[in-house]
Amino acid sequence: MRVFITGASGWIGSHTTDELLANGHTVLGMARSEASEATLRAKGAEVLRGDLDDLDAIRRGAAQADAVVHLANKHDFTNQAATNAAERAATQTIGDALVDTNKPFVVASGTAFPMGGTPVTEDVQSPFVGPDAPRGGSERLALDYVDRGVRTLVARFAPTVHGTGDHGFIRFLADSARNGGAALVAGDGAARWSAVHVTDAARMIRLGIEQAPAGTIMHAVAEGEVRTGDIAAAIADGLGLAVESVTPQELQERYGFIGAVFGMDLPARSDRTRELLGWEPTGPTLLDDIRSGSYFS
Repeated sequence: MRVFITGASGWIGSHTTDELLANGHTVLGMARSEASEATLRAKGAEVLRGDLDDLDAIRRGAAQADAVVHLANKHDFTNQAATNAAERAATQTIGDALVDTNKPFVVASGTAFPMGGTPVTEDVQSPFVGPDAPRGGSERLALDYVDRGVRTLVARFAPTVHGTGDHGFIRFLADSARNGGAALVAGDGAARWSAVHVTDAARMIRLGIEQAPAGTIMHAVAEGEVRTGDIAAAIADGLGLAVESVTPQELQERYGFIGAVFGMDLPARSDRTRELLGWEPTGPTLLDDIRSGSYFS
């Protein structure tokens, strides 16, 4: 298949590009800079120049492809309204372009919604609906296209998609610990996060495109319940620092949006995804990745 990927040079996108190319697919990757274009071409991918605000480019990419993987996101935590609006507009543009084609449309989402201590599973409906919701309610919007002849597949990623080169949540926590002199954690660190290695996440996306029926919700979750206290301790050990227990409110005040999320109990499971796709994660664990030292360079 020829797969159009938004965010093709990003963290998950670059590994998804590698995974698809290694398994006989071709990739049309959207690139917003010359550097990103050069990186994609060096991998053997085709390139479409544009960004998340260039809806005409996104529409052309979707029309030229046999499948679409939408991974791009502004991730501007200082302007969530703009980030959500861009995400919703891109999702709607792709969905409209794929109506009545039955082409796979993978839309990125997440498992990070609190369930009162109960792990999030694939049959739990996202509570985020409408343009003002997180990610612009893009998961529910994309699923609406199933009834319009689109093979929508939702890829819900664990809060941390880790690995060497990761500049996401764990990198932020490590850098903040180094700068602040301690690794912060809310309370006794009993809150749980789920995690997945980036190569396992990319393989799940590829298997979904190849196999999953319309409306499938896939969970990129290798470890469902990693204690935030253990994450903080691994970061502290790697930097030679202490762990400092703070209130959830103080964690949010000092770390902003990421602090709020790190203070949440966000366990998740992926049993149904594993059974449906024959997907079995093989990458390093989150704590092994932290202990490797890659987050401290």
